[in-house]
Amino acid sequence: MGYLYETHMHTCLASACGKSTGKEHARFYREIGFTGIIMTDHFFGGNTCIPKNLPWEERIDLFFRGYEDALEEGQKIGLDVFFGLEQNFGFDEYLIYGLTREYMKAHPEMEHWTRRQQLEEVHRAGGAVIQAHPFRMRGYMDRIRVAELFADGVEAANAGNDQLDDARCLLYAKEKHLLMTAGSDNHNSPTDRIFGVELDEKLGSIQDYVRIIREKGKIGLHVPPERWVMPDTEIDERHIAWWLNEKEEMQRLEPGPWR
Repeated sequence: MGYLYETHMHTCLASACGKSTGKEHARFYREIGFTGIIMTDHFFGGNTCIPKNLPWEERIDLFFRGYEDALEEGQKIGLDVFFGLEQNFGFDEYLIYGLTREYMKAHPEMEHWTRRQQLEEVHRAGGAVIQAHPFRMRGYMDRIRVAELFADGVEAANAGNDQLDDARCLLYAKEKHLLMTAGSDNHNSPTDRIFGVELDEKLGSIQDYVRIIREKGKIGLHVPPERWVMPDTEIDERHIAWWLNEKEEMQRLEPGPWR
């Protein structure tokens, strides 16, 4: 077995939907044999618990609390902890890896980036972008938006998804030859719903993971095999997927094996 990493998770210290502290997450992942975790709390476009009326630099410091809480514990117990974030554009979300606190403090405009600006600026800063759970459909969402033009890859499996969501994403990613990752979207440790990535090399920093993504290197998916089986489920109008073109406009996705 290689090195196991969680790539998608949230704490109660920075995400309004989080239930566990960084320390609680760190202890749990150490117990189940993971090498490391990447903390990706909801950024300011999403379900954040950081007040919007504070000065920008103070908001960034508060946002880092979940990561720092996990890092402190990780250093004590031998778990690697890295920083990331999840940004939301209404109904499509993106995992961003490779930004630093100093960079974020110096770029308050990042709160209002378009998808294209986000990809370009994150790349310029030496980072990478993964579209989180692209085929997820929930009651609060108006439609599925697939945006591979604005990401380096897709989260093909997410423990918070339905089986249909992940099976469709896997088929789509294979058809389009997209880099794939997996994550638990963990809000509450301990849990029995754990996905992740398996790497051949131990990460020394988040930049090592960014390099693997940007170079389309080998990423093993730590996912139950049954997750990839397309269930015998009718695809209704709400499950029709829409593709975001270069202008970030929606076009109905042509039918394919992902239905």
